[in-house]
Amino acid sequence: MTEFLVVLVASFLAGATNAVAGGGTLITFPVLVWLGTDPISANITNTVSLWTGSLFSALGFRDHVKKGKEHLKALLIPSILGGFAGAYLLVKTSSNTFRILIPFLILFATILLMLNEKLITWTKVHLKGRSYPLVFIAQFLTALYGGYFGAGIGIIMLASLGMVGIADIHIANGIKNILGMTINGIASVYFLFSGHVLWSYAFLMMLGFALGGYAGARLSLRFDRKKVKLFVVLWGFLLSLFFFLNSYHA
Repeated sequence: MTEFLVVLVASFLAGATNAVAGGGTLITFPVLVWLGTDPISANITNTVSLWTGSLFSALGFRDHVKKGKEHLKALLIPSILGGFAGAYLLVKTSSNTFRILIPFLILFATILLMLNEKLITWTKVHLKGRSYPLVFIAQFLTALYGGYFGAGIGIIMLASLGMVGIADIHIANGIKNILGMTINGIASVYFLFSGHVLWSYAFLMMLGFALGGYAGARLSLRFDRKKVKLFVVLWGFLLSLFFFLNSYHA
């Protein structure tokens, strides 16, 4: 019962963290690994569970999504293709190979979180108005990464949306949530047949993500977003170092 309680609390905190600053996967994924779960099963179970948080976030921005529906339609196809491709590659990856990749994936996600404002601003300034083929490719690669690991895809998508000239952050967030839900959803459908989903954890995490996401959204104004983000970034660097040393000694 203790491990189920740990999983529920971790997913609640991850859902709240995603709502306030992002990076919630950096909480739930290592918890599942530390509980003795195979890393690929932990990653897949986490992805399958994430859809509740994405759904509730998307519903919260539904009015803003309508204003950017033309951009949304154009980016759905690369999201679907990339999400499926990433999920396929993950299932075909051996556990030993994935263990080696874990610290680099966590480090990449942490750096994305640390530089998110600068990345988004730079993209808007230097790449605004770029052609859709470039944005299509960027979204496909983002979805590919999202289907494979997923932490930090929202940051990359906000940067991509800046490339097509979306200046309103609420519209961008609405589209980002729909696309994120699409990527997780497509990957999750593929994962359902992989045999890697740990359903005893997944159902608890779905509840935790949903409750945490709702609570985080309601209480976000009471938290200093920069402090939460700083904590998650420091946590991400420590995780990357831990998994690197663990894989090295293994």
